[in-house]
Amino acid sequence: MADARSTQATAKPATRKQSEAAGPHNVQHPFFAWLWTRLGPMLDRAGLAEYRKQLLAGIHGRVLEVGAGSGLNFPHYPYSVTGVLAIEPEPSLAQYGAAAAGCAPVPVELVAGTAESIPSADASFDAAVTSLVLCSVSDQRAALAELHRVLRPGGKLFFLEHVRAETPGLRHVQAALDATLWPVVNGGCHTSRDTAAAIEANGFRIDRLTRLRFPDTTIPSPSSPHILGIATRTGGD
Repeated sequence: MADARSTQATAKPATRKQSEAAGPHNVQHPFFAWLWTRLGPMLDRAGLAEYRKQLLAGIHGRVLEVGAGSGLNFPHYPYSVTGVLAIEPEPSLAQYGAAAAGCAPVPVELVAGTAESIPSADASFDAAVTSLVLCSVSDQRAALAELHRVLRPGGKLFFLEHVRAETPGLRHVQAALDATLWPVVNGGCHTSRDTAAAIEANGFRIDRLTRLRFPDTTIPSPSSPHILGIATRTGGD
C-alpha cells in the first residue's frame, strides 16, 4: 500500500484563468453527510462498488476527483495512478474521506474546495473523476468549465452520474422532486439534470457512454437512471 503521507499529490497554485464563480469552500449539509456515511456503503454492497471499479478502470497518471465525499472511490484506484487530489467541500464528509485516503492503494491528498473553484493550475491533471457529484454542484456549467481548465489537452473525464430519465413519466416525477424537498434532504442533489449533454456542451467529447439503472428495481427510483463513461477534453491550451 502506498504511503499517502509521504507521497501525496500536491495542489498547484491556481492561475488567473481559474473560475471566480464559486462560493465558499465549506458546504454545510450535516444531515446528508450523516445519511451518506450510512447509505453509501449499503449501496456499494448492493452493486455500486462494481460500477466504481468500472468507472476507474484504465485511469492513469495524476488524477483530480471532485466531490470525493467519504472516499468510497479511493479503494478502487489502480496502481497506474501516480496521485489523486481529492476535493470535498462538506466538512463532515471530509473527515471520513481523510480516513479513507490514508488506506488508499495510491497516494491521495484531500483538500477543501468546490468543483466550481478548483485549487490547481491550468492543465495540471491527466484525468478527472466525477462520481455522483454533478447532480449536486451549484453551477454545473461552471464546474465543467473548471474541469476543462485543469485537465491537460486530451485529458480524460471519467464520470458516473445519475441523470434525467428517458421516460416522460419518471421525468415528471424527477422535476417535481427537484422543485421541492429532494435537494434539501440530499445535499443539493437534482435528479433531472441532463449531464451527458452538459459535458458535451462544455468542451468535452464523449468517447464512451453506458446508460444503466441503479438500483434496478421493478419500480424505478427517481435517482436510478445513471450514465457511466469517459470523455476527452477538447481544445488547445
